[in-house]
Amino acid sequence: MTVLALDFETANERRDSACAVGLAWIAQGRVVRRESHLIRPPEMRFAPGNIRVHGILPADVADKPDFATVMAPYLGDLGRGLILAHNASFDIGVLRAGLTRAGLAVPDLAYLCTVQVARRVFPAPEGCGLGKVARRLGIRFEHHDAGEDAYACAEIALAAMRERAVADVHALAAALGLPVTRAVGGPAGPRRGPGTISGRALAAFPDEPAALRFAMRGSTGNRYHVSLEERPGGPELRCTCTAGRYGMRCRHVKALEVGDVTDLLSDNAADVVLLARMLGAKTRVAGAA
Repeated sequence: MTVLALDFETANERRDSACAVGLAWIAQGRVVRRESHLIRPPEMRFAPGNIRVHGILPADVADKPDFATVMAPYLGDLGRGLILAHNASFDIGVLRAGLTRAGLAVPDLAYLCTVQVARRVFPAPEGCGLGKVARRLGIRFEHHDAGEDAYACAEIALAAMRERAVADVHALAAALGLPVTRAVGGPAGPRRGPGTISGRALAAFPDEPAALRFAMRGSTGNRYHVSLEERPGGPELRCTCTAGRYGMRCRHVKALEVGDVTDLLSDNAADVVLLARMLGAKTRVAGAA
């Protein structure tokens, strides 16, 4: 199975605003291939905070290909392989949102978060951010360059494999008790233009159920419910867990955002696909800014 690390940089707070991507393939215990590309986002709106992080300006991507063009050659490997990402919920969310925005089918995805790997294999009081772990391991790279970040992510996984004396990433996940997360894909839809998060956008999905509700398994085995509710500020995901009751964006909501059905107890995986299509267009999450 193909194993590759993935990293995105975004132009602003939206998951469908990718402006750079990096990929690094692992085989036979080493990084064997690296790719990186600038991407022209659907809207040329670059938030100052994002620019401070990655240094990419609108002028840098004005003549670059769009998300669909850049990612098309890699979708086979991403759909058939195992994806590594540092803070995987972000990068998988960007991948899914970008494909959905472009009107492309979202493949089924299997991924492993190297933050979780690092916390188990290379814990430290300072934390397990990409730069901190790389520094502890002596991995030299330029942080917040997508290609460099993907390379560092891959090298962290390789270092963990050596530390635990396992032959591959699947064996590493098993040794650490980390399940590979599997996110359900979805069919191609219409390409979406610029939009806002608004309850009126519900009209774009006339065939959706009147209410979306999911039963999710908590970390201790408890059963919680996540539902899509119409609120004055627009549709909102709410969870019945303790964090959700306090208006926080809990892990159950985060999982559904990226189509992760690992802890789904209800028999409605197809609705997770629908929810993933809706999220980029109009849904806000309790506790989100």
